[in-house]
Amino acid sequence: MFISDQKDFNRYYNALVERDPQFLGSFYVGVKTTGIFCVSTCRARKPKPENVEFFTTSKELLQHGYRPCKICKPTKQAYEPPEDVLKALDLLKDDSLTKVRDQDLRDAGLVPETIRRWFKKHHGMTFQAYQRMIRINTAFRELKSGNSIIHSAFESGYDSLSGFGYTFKNLVGASPGESKEKNVILISRLTTPLGPMFVCATETGICLLEFTDRRMLETEFADLQKRLDAVILAGENEHTRQLKEELDEYFKGNRTKFYVPLETPGSEFQKKVWNALKEIPSGETRSYQQQADEIGNPKAVRAVARANGMNRIAIVIPCHRVIGKDGNLTGYAGGLERKRWLLEHERKDSKILSWG
Repeated sequence: MFISDQKDFNRYYNALVERDPQFLGSFYVGVKTTGIFCVSTCRARKPKPENVEFFTTSKELLQHGYRPCKICKPTKQAYEPPEDVLKALDLLKDDSLTKVRDQDLRDAGLVPETIRRWFKKHHGMTFQAYQRMIRINTAFRELKSGNSIIHSAFESGYDSLSGFGYTFKNLVGASPGESKEKNVILISRLTTPLGPMFVCATETGICLLEFTDRRMLETEFADLQKRLDAVILAGENEHTRQLKEELDEYFKGNRTKFYVPLETPGSEFQKKVWNALKEIPSGETRSYQQQADEIGNPKAVRAVARANGMNRIAIVIPCHRVIGKDGNLTGYAGGLERKRWLLEHERKDSKILSWG
């Protein structure tokens, strides 16, 4: 849809200037002077307001003759790893225990500095640190399965027990012997039309799904580790893979309900609130008051709002479906523009599913 409302135009233009990631997927901007179109976070030089027009889908811009920007690649998923990063990851897929050094990257036609910068920006660690995390993840699983520390060290690619012990404690926060009884939370990253997200999973189910720019994310990680007596390591399991498949179907408009198992540590009241959220049908909304009534505690409106804010599993536990009593959008950890997009997406798809 072409954006003709001046208020929306101004809002989108400001988001473009600020490179606001909360608007990813909400709009696409066509630059009349160059004939290209971009997303909100594009690093290219910003055009003047009179030289742009906004649409809600990339297909419309293609139909109007615009070409995708080579910098932000708007027709691909937001923040999809670039081709050289994917090649570097392929080197690890061949044998995750093999150390891929800078020279190995150069031999593959890659620039180590570019790979390092991308991992630092998107994972908070270098490519070498990412490899160490993968190897320690393997070692931790070996320990949990009952293998000795020596066996775990050599099976995970370490040829020195002292080096293994130092790296293990540095990443996990405890020595291999001290960590045997701890649980494991596996963390990985996924891309969506609204921007990148972190997903965490235990053996029981998904315990976190948040946009990577969510405030207080580090606090959530620390709280999860404390509540579950666990360490967070890079990796994924069957629950992670199921979630990624279901999310992909959701964003394509082919799914309105999630079946992936969840693990949601919290108070009994919080769990009651989160269960009530899951009962709100896709395409519909509730007020905080209605939610409080639903759980049989009509005076607990503020407590319900706080519990919604403590929800760690975005989209699947749909706190975005709760709005103000007056019908206005209220706070959402992922940002109001994402909340607006999700609600419009679900309303559109619920009509398709019921009328199609």
